[in-house]
Amino acid sequence: MSLDVPTELLARAERGEVADEEFVACVRDSLPYAWTVISGVARQVDPDTEFADHEVPPPSEAERGQLLRALASDAIRGGLERHLGVRLAFQNCHRVAAFRPDAVDGDRYRAFVSPRGQLLNQSPELRDC
Repeated sequence: MSLDVPTELLARAERGEVADEEFVACVRDSLPYAWTVISGVARQVDPDTEFADHEVPPPSEAERGQLLRALASDAIRGGLERHLGVRLAFQNCHRVAAFRPDAVDGDRYRAFVSPRGQLLNQSPELRDC
C-alpha cells in the first residue's frame, strides 16, 4: 500500500470527492522522503528559473519506493503538481525534475523527457534501480 489513509479521510472519499489539500497532506505524511525531494525541487523553480532537479540516489530501497509510488501514480503526481505549481518529470528511479508550467513546451523540458535524454542519463550503477 502506498498511502496511509486516515479513517476519516477514507470515509469522506467513500462519500464523494476530497479536497486536493487533504489528499496532498495524506501523501506528505505517507511518503515523507518523496515529499521532501519533490517539494524541495519544486521550491527551486521560480519566475527566473524554469527548471530544477534532484539527482541524488535515495539512501535506501524504501525511499526509492516512495519516489516510485509518488511519481508513478497519476493521482499523486497530479495532486503534487497542482499543489506545488510545477510540472514534474522523472528518470532513473530517482532523478526528479520540476519545471515551470510555461516551460513545458520548451527545449529543456522536451530534452529531459525525450528518449535521448533518458538514454544519456544511464549509468551501470543505476542498472538495477
